[in-house]
Amino acid sequence: MSYLTLDGVSHYYFSKKQYTEALHSISFSVKKNEFVSLLGPSGCGKSTLLSLISGMLQPAEGNILVNGEKLDISTLEIGYMLQQDYLFPWKSIIDNVLIGPKIRKRQADNVKQNALTLLEEVGLKNVADKYPSELSGGMRQRAALIRTLITEPEILLLDEPFSALDFQTKLKLEVLVSDLLKTYQKTAILVTHDIGEAISMSDRIILMSSHPGAIAKIYDVPVELRDESPFLARKHPKYSRLFDKIWADLDQAKQTVQLHEENAYERS
Repeated sequence: MSYLTLDGVSHYYFSKKQYTEALHSISFSVKKNEFVSLLGPSGCGKSTLLSLISGMLQPAEGNILVNGEKLDISTLEIGYMLQQDYLFPWKSIIDNVLIGPKIRKRQADNVKQNALTLLEEVGLKNVADKYPSELSGGMRQRAALIRTLITEPEILLLDEPFSALDFQTKLKLEVLVSDLLKTYQKTAILVTHDIGEAISMSDRIILMSSHPGAIAKIYDVPVELRDESPFLARKHPKYSRLFDKIWADLDQAKQTVQLHEENAYERS
């Protein structure tokens, strides 16, 4: 049964002289506890889609539904993790993690203990009283993840959270995030440019085209890959076959974008 549904969602950006259609009639559904990745060329509207789902933007057309009802962020907890950790440099790690509960005035006695438990799960309990400048990039992203999870979001939005990290740290965080989301049964949507990341972490992959942003194809990730950790999934024979297929489709999408840009330049 569908949990999150986008039904004919379109969005526009306006300037004084013209408008740009960023997204055109986007329709797809996400099941409860499902992990879906949005993949596509730059400028296809992946991050705009996350902003619409988070409620930061309102769609110009179409509807976003949760359990069949229109999205209401006042009653739905949504976690949003970005490429940068955005930790406050003057606050300790534990104080950064507790920002959400503090803002929401949900500082129950067990919240700090829950935060410490989560930090321990990701290997950060021993640095809870340190400051962001004392941590590596990977450690800061782990702290940002716990800051997101401590609010117990029903939907987790991930906007290229690993792209600024070195490859080994990136792989370790992919495994960590995948394990945590399965353990806590979270519904997640990941924006990424990395085909391998999308395959190794997702249940389904939505490939987008651009000008305007639209759904080109949707891939079901084989169960054999979904049952493995992101690290081991990359070694499975079916990983390479799916990678090659998506690579070819993504390359076609990029060629279409290039042709569109060339035609637009000629018309100007």
